[in-house]
Amino acid sequence: MECCRRVNPFRACTGLRGLGYLMLAFVAAIVAVSYYAVVVYTWGPLLLGGGDAAAAAAAVLVAFHLLLALIIWCYLVVVFTDPGAVPENWRHSSEDDAMDVNSSIVSDNEGAFNWDATYPDSERQGSAPRYCSRCQNGKPPRCHHCSVCNRCVLKMDHHCVWVVNCVGARNYKYFLLFLVYTFIETVLDTLVLLPNFIEFFRDESRRSSSPGNIAVMFLAFVLNLAFALSLLCFIGMHMSLVTSNTTSIEVHERRNSVSWKYDLGWRKNLEQVFGTKMLLWFLPLYSAEDLHNIGALHGLEFPTRSDAVV
Repeated sequence: MECCRRVNPFRACTGLRGLGYLMLAFVAAIVAVSYYAVVVYTWGPLLLGGGDAAAAAAAVLVAFHLLLALIIWCYLVVVFTDPGAVPENWRHSSEDDAMDVNSSIVSDNEGAFNWDATYPDSERQGSAPRYCSRCQNGKPPRCHHCSVCNRCVLKMDHHCVWVVNCVGARNYKYFLLFLVYTFIETVLDTLVLLPNFIEFFRDESRRSSSPGNIAVMFLAFVLNLAFALSLLCFIGMHMSLVTSNTTSIEVHERRNSVSWKYDLGWRKNLEQVFGTKMLLWFLPLYSAEDLHNIGALHGLEFPTRSDAVV
């Protein structure tokens, strides 16, 4: 029975790292198919015809490439930005907290049931101070251990296999922008490919294109439509989380509280993620002033409501 208690089923999650690299290749393939279908096959040739068709094609291609540049920018920033790691030997500032942490270390060493090693730490979010026995370090508020990255992540939202990285305090904005711009791009691709998709079934005499081009156009249309619909639901969920200052992991904890202590109102909640400079809300970067003044972006301390009731 004792050996069963020490088994950590979450070690199997490390296999998701390999899956993440396959996702990178899949993303690149989707971009390539969409680019060929929209730019090379359907709208690019219209630029040579002149007139209204050429003007419409130019507008479509400019919007397509602008969104694609923003998507790639946001994607690279999400992939290569550290979501936030706990400083080495980090401890809670209160002396009482330090004593509690030491007592928890002793209990672990004495062979007591190691909760952190077996279950996700989101299940003990209510305990304070918190300590990770796997990282052998203290846990700041809203910090969780990722079994895929094998480390604690500041204000962890989730581990995303699509970006081969955790989404946390320092790259959550970039992740959201990546979702939004990808959604807009997929909607654009679906709309501009729709006339060709309909025309193929309506007029058999116009099926002069090669089977390969038609197959690419069909595949691009179906993939973009499917991603647009799925991203719409995903963006809606995350917008709800952002405006209430909640992470995906904290959803269950918030249900058990009368009022969520981190909910400061939708405006301040947005500023904790996107910053106070509205002109920079739509770009994957922050002003130096926001990086200095907004403590939530560092992931170690978070302002709370004074009237919160647990």
